[in-house]
Order: sequence, then C-alpha cells, then structure tokens
Amino acid sequence: MAALKNEVKGFIVQALACFDTPSQVVEQVKQEFGIEISRQLCESHDPTKRAGVNLAVKWVTLFHDTRKRFREETADIPIANRAFRLRAMNRFVEKAESMKNIGLAMQILEQAAKETGDIYVNRARKEEAGDEPVIPTRIQVDVVDARKPNAEP
Repeated sequence: MAALKNEVKGFIVQALACFDTPSQVVEQVKQEFGIEISRQLCESHDPTKRAGVNLAVKWVTLFHDTRKRFREETADIPIANRAFRLRAMNRFVEKAESMKNIGLAMQILEQAAKETGDIYVNRARKEEAGDEPVIPTRIQVDVVDARKPNAEP
C-alpha cells in the first residue's frame, strides 16, 4: 500500500482521538477520500494502542490536543445539555399523548424524572442547613453475650 498523505493521516488521528473505532474511521476515510485502508493501519495511528507506539511526535501531539479539546467541548453538543434533553422529552410526551400512547408517555415521564432527580449525575448531594435528617429504612440489632469473652454476633 502506498504511503498515506498527511491530510489522510491527520483525519485518521483526529477521528481516533474523538473515540471513533478503527472500523468507523476506515468507513469515514473511504467516504471522505475514496481510499481503502485496513483497520490495522488505522489503529497504528492511535498512540494509546500498542500498534501506535512508533507514531511520529507531531501525530501524537495532534491526537492528545484533539482529545483534550473533544472532552472539553461537550458543552457545545446540545444533547449533553440537560435543558435540551428535557425540552426534547417534553415534545415526545406531547406527541405520545396525541397518539394516545399512554405507555410511551409514562416511560418518557419516568426518564424525565430520573433526569431531573440527578440519577445520571456522579456527585454526592451535600446536606444543607435546614434539611431534615434522613429517616432510616432498616435497623439492625445484634445481641452479644457479655459473659463470653470475644463473643461474635
């Protein structure tokens, strides 16, 4: 196979940095440039994989810069925004209700409740002043015989 042009290499490196799989990148290269490449050749442009160990420094730098920017710019993706998702769910519920599909409407409402209840957020809720104490849902009592030394419950 002939050596790839820098434009194609850059495209491959950036696509891999955006977490596209080698198979996806192979298809994208075929559509974009009309070139067929193997998944192995594609994977050799990923410095996080063993096959990409010998990748040139400029491509490694491009990969890491692109990945960093990709991770930081999730705010620009509408579906990553809770308000966008809730507005879409609202439209879906209205559509489901107009179609008399109550089951689907209930599923969407449940999804919206999970969304607003922070079920998909990985952070602990901090107790604020004025919060009522948490009521225990289970109490366990262990009886220990004090007459026996080192008694286990």
